[in-house]
Amino acid sequence: MTAASTAIVPYVERADALSIGGFTPYSGVDWPGKLVATVFAQGCPWQCTYCHNPALQDSRTTPAVAWADVRDRLRARRDLLDGVVFSGGEPTRQPALIGAAREVRELGFGVGLHTAGAYPGRLAAVLPLVDWVGIDIKATPETYAAVTGSEVAGDRAWLSLELVRDSGVDYEVRLTVDPTVHTREGIHDAVARIIRLSGRAPVLQEARPQGTNADYAAKLAGRGMYDVIGVDDLPDLTRR
Repeated sequence: MTAASTAIVPYVERADALSIGGFTPYSGVDWPGKLVATVFAQGCPWQCTYCHNPALQDSRTTPAVAWADVRDRLRARRDLLDGVVFSGGEPTRQPALIGAAREVRELGFGVGLHTAGAYPGRLAAVLPLVDWVGIDIKATPETYAAVTGSEVAGDRAWLSLELVRDSGVDYEVRLTVDPTVHTREGIHDAVARIIRLSGRAPVLQEARPQGTNADYAAKLAGRGMYDVIGVDDLPDLTRR
C-alpha cells in the first residue's frame, strides 16, 4: 500500500454542483488557530458508530444551502475570515469539491479539509488546493469495519494518511476513542502505527452521544475515553 499506487481522479464538477448539508459562517474550532467558515458536504459512504452528523450520510438528501449562496457570503467576509473548511459527511465524495476549493482560493481564503480518507484518489487531486487537513484515523486497518461498517475502509483511510503525509500540507491526525468498539490494546496499537507512519501523534477525541443516533447513545451508556484507556496512558497526546 503506497501513495504512488493511487491515481489522481481527473473528473471535476463545477463548484455549483457541490451538495451542501449545512453552513457555519463563523467557527473557531474547525481549523486550529483560525477563524473560518465551515461548509458541510452532504454524503458519506461509511456509517461510523459515533457519527455525530448522521443526517449528512445520505447523498440523496436535498441540499440545505446552494454553493452560490455560500460564495456570496464568503465574498462579504473577505476581511473577517482566515479560511474556509470543507467538512461533512465526507467532502471528498463529491467531484465538485475540487472546483469549490479552487473558488475559495481565488477569493483569497485559505482552504481547510476534514476527511476520513474514504476516497484517496480524489483526496490526492484536491490536496494541491488545500492548506490544512484534519484527517480522522479510526482504528488499525484490520479493525476498521467495526467502526465504519466497511471492509475496505481501513486500507483507504491509511493510504489517505500516506497521501497527506507526503503532500507537504500541514495536517492533524485525530483518533476518536469509542468505548463501544475500541479496546485499550487497540488504541495503543493504532497510536503507535499512526506515529510510525506519519511521524506525528494523533489527537485523542472523546466519543460523545450528542448528535448521534439513539441506539448508539444507549450503547455508549455514559462511558467515555477513560473507560477504554487509563488516565496515565499516552501522556504526551492531546485530548479533546
